[in-house]
Amino acid sequence: MTRFGVQLPSFSGSEPADLFEHVAGLATAAEDAGFDSVWVMDHFYQLPALGGPDQPMLEAYTLLGALAARTRRVQLGTLVTGVTYRNPGILAKVITTLDVISRGRAILGIGGGWYAAEHQGFGIGYPGDRVRLDMLEEAVQVCRAMFTGDQVSFSGTYYQLDQARNLPRPVQAGGPKIMIGGGGEKRTLRLVARYADMCNVTGDVATLTRKISVLRGHCAEAGRDPAEVAVTWMTPTILTTSSQNTAETREMLAAAIPAEETAGFTVGQPHEIPGLVAGHIEAGADEVIFSLPFADAAGITAVGQALGLGGGSATPQTSCVESAKGERSR
Repeated sequence: MTRFGVQLPSFSGSEPADLFEHVAGLATAAEDAGFDSVWVMDHFYQLPALGGPDQPMLEAYTLLGALAARTRRVQLGTLVTGVTYRNPGILAKVITTLDVISRGRAILGIGGGWYAAEHQGFGIGYPGDRVRLDMLEEAVQVCRAMFTGDQVSFSGTYYQLDQARNLPRPVQAGGPKIMIGGGGEKRTLRLVARYADMCNVTGDVATLTRKISVLRGHCAEAGRDPAEVAVTWMTPTILTTSSQNTAETREMLAAAIPAEETAGFTVGQPHEIPGLVAGHIEAGADEVIFSLPFADAAGITAVGQALGLGGGSATPQTSCVESAKGERSR
């Protein structure tokens, strides 16, 4: 059965004293609507497309810890942590703490990092792509070892641990799942096949289909069953109020953003969402994560109801997805 998640990428529009309550309200709305997961970005500056450094950005893991105390069921994680931001031993400790607070709902999302401006602003080293991916390969091994063992020692090019302890242990048996974000076909997806439980990619149906094919090839090389790796697809999502509003929004996006960057966007009214994502589900997405920079609690609830997730709707989830697939094939 396909899973569905919500990413909360924007923190604009609230005064600092009211900001957390606003974000917590969105997270609990997602949980109440039946979504399986809630995600935040791990950035110190807001992304350029959402206003850049002049806009507010909450630190990811402090926020997730607070959301863990406000929610009961949804899994919690980042899309995704840059490997450059934290020593992986410390990161494993942070994720373990989140797993304890949430009673076993933490996911470690991690990638090679990319946002040069925040590295420069905060004085964080920003080596080239190849080095960052080398760092990522070591970091996921460190985190897995910290999740599954105690008194961990590791001697790598970039990271060294000497009898590192991680107590208390994670709540989840074997530790939180590790997601590697990014669709690089030569290196990133190879790392997914070797080390990760999940991957996160973006793009249109053709792109997703190709990424899954490449991932399966890497799994074959690594001697791993590709069914062991869950494929998540993140889609920037703009909810509209009418057909005219949808057309105007798509026209605005086309004028402002290159077509290859908007190919994986989802733009439409809440009741249209199942049909708009059905192709990606059919292509092999195990989880669809809607990144909702402008949605309010009502919009999140409406999408959950349209998908038939059970939060206020009696329609089974599978019937909505299958119905959308059927409409596409007619």
